[in-house]
Amino acid sequence: MLIKIPRGWERPDSDATSEPLFLSRRNLVKGLGAGSIMAAISPLIAGCDESPAIVTRKPPEPDPSAPLYPVERNLRYTLDRPITSERLVTTYNNYYEFGSSKSIWDKAQALPLRPWTLKLDGMVETPIEIGIDDLLQKMPLDERLYRHRCVEAWSMDVPWSGFPLKALVDFAKPLSSARYLTFRSFENKDVAPGQKSSWYPWPYTEGLTIEEATNELAYIATGAYGKPLPKQNGTPLRLTLPWKYGFKSSKGIVHIEFTDKRPVTFWEAIQSREYGFWANVNPEVSHPRWSQATERVLGMDERVPTRLYNGYAEFVADLYSGMDTKRLFI
Repeated sequence: MLIKIPRGWERPDSDATSEPLFLSRRNLVKGLGAGSIMAAISPLIAGCDESPAIVTRKPPEPDPSAPLYPVERNLRYTLDRPITSERLVTTYNNYYEFGSSKSIWDKAQALPLRPWTLKLDGMVETPIEIGIDDLLQKMPLDERLYRHRCVEAWSMDVPWSGFPLKALVDFAKPLSSARYLTFRSFENKDVAPGQKSSWYPWPYTEGLTIEEATNELAYIATGAYGKPLPKQNGTPLRLTLPWKYGFKSSKGIVHIEFTDKRPVTFWEAIQSREYGFWANVNPEVSHPRWSQATERVLGMDERVPTRLYNGYAEFVADLYSGMDTKRLFI
């Protein structure tokens, strides 16, 4: 017997409008006359089970950065498998600020796009606060095709737009004594219901060494698929580290602190045995509750082998030369 297990992004057939109902509603609308009649009948139309979201949804908030995209693709960073469909990437998301399910994209639309300010401080020559639009004008934007590997053993392949993290580090002018970057995401319980969960150590915090942050792969994504980054994917500033597990990719960044002390990251604070600071992709080191040897690529039925450093060893392996494997990949 064939048992079909629906994917998280699939909709059941029952969600579709039946043909008789569709035709009857179309004929009803065709028969309407003056606008006053339409106003009178609209509550009846809105009352149908499948239509409230269409009738009541507000138009999406325009992104002021939209004219910047698309940007030129950097051919140094390519893929050896197809780009994941935009629909999957924008509807299958981890963003605990908005909830723990994979279908938080709708809730994430409550996040305001502007004003958005990034603070750069700590061990820097001069602390800086800069609005996102001013920052984008100062950064060298390009498009890169990167693999993304989640610690949950699924993966995707995305055309990100943005700029090298090194360009932002250079802009901040850190002191020579700075050894780490601490990334903090926004905190706003009024729009992010997940932040009302007191057992999480908000705000979301991540960290890198200076050497990792200035590696050529380290990237700040501001767009995807030739457009501004959707809210559910981390707009306006998302850390993108293709050789590390996805939980290192902070979304909605508002603060970067340069420090000489290694930060305790969000998931490390919750369960350090399962989610360590380094979080480099390694198929030979299992998560305590599942294997990391293979991964499920979104949009594909079969699992594929996972590669060391997610296939980016030529770019990053030298960063970890001589380090203990057990510490490195937890």
